[in-house]
Amino acid sequence: MARRIIDISSTLKAGIASDPPHMRPQIDYRDHHVTAQGMAEYMGVPVDALPEGEYAAVEQVNISTHNGTHLDAPYHYFSRMDEALVPGGRPSMRIDEVPLEWCFNPGVKLDFRDRPDGHVVQPGEVEAELARIGHAIRPFEIVVVNTRAASRYGEDDYIDTGCGMGKAATMWLLERGVRVVGTDAWSWDAPFSHTRRRVQETGDASLIWEGHRAGREIGYCHMEKLSNLESLPADGFTVACFPVKIHRASAGWTRAVAILED
Repeated sequence: MARRIIDISSTLKAGIASDPPHMRPQIDYRDHHVTAQGMAEYMGVPVDALPEGEYAAVEQVNISTHNGTHLDAPYHYFSRMDEALVPGGRPSMRIDEVPLEWCFNPGVKLDFRDRPDGHVVQPGEVEAELARIGHAIRPFEIVVVNTRAASRYGEDDYIDTGCGMGKAATMWLLERGVRVVGTDAWSWDAPFSHTRRRVQETGDASLIWEGHRAGREIGYCHMEKLSNLESLPADGFTVACFPVKIHRASAGWTRAVAILED
């Protein structure tokens, strides 16, 4: 049986509109010749003693745990989780506490590319999409949401593009045992620019980060800035999204992939 591995991660790249301006990553590329002088001085030899005057290529990276494709831990959303499961809830898990068993499971894709930018997906839409693809959610499946945002990755409108998952839709998944989800948009929620307009119109502050805040009721993780989801079938694949183990962090970068057995 042949195995295909499909990369569903975005490339971490400086100098593009992958995040709001104050959050964008910075990468300092130091090539073989740049680093050669320091090594030669340390070793007490001339630079030309090194092969072709070269040493090591190194990159110095200044990023947050939420740059690039990453997995958010429940701690990112609120200090407590599981308030719907146990009285008073539990302290929220940090990324180094997330069970690795959550991060390697069968996947299912919800295709919401036709939803307008800023649309907030509701439970009925999730049920309708699952009915369309003929799939019944099972506990611990990894649900990925295909919006139109990935087509704008790196463009000025990226963070304002795509639909988001509302609290009710997120809870619908969590109540059926899902613990890891993901989106190709900048955020699991609708873009902030659209939410801001709705909050100003209604005065309802509960709309702010509503999908994320579902983690206060039932702890879960989600991936943001996925890519290439249009290459996946609706189901029949496995997602691997192990996060980098960062002590007590709210998120960890992941090279998320989908695995298909043909």
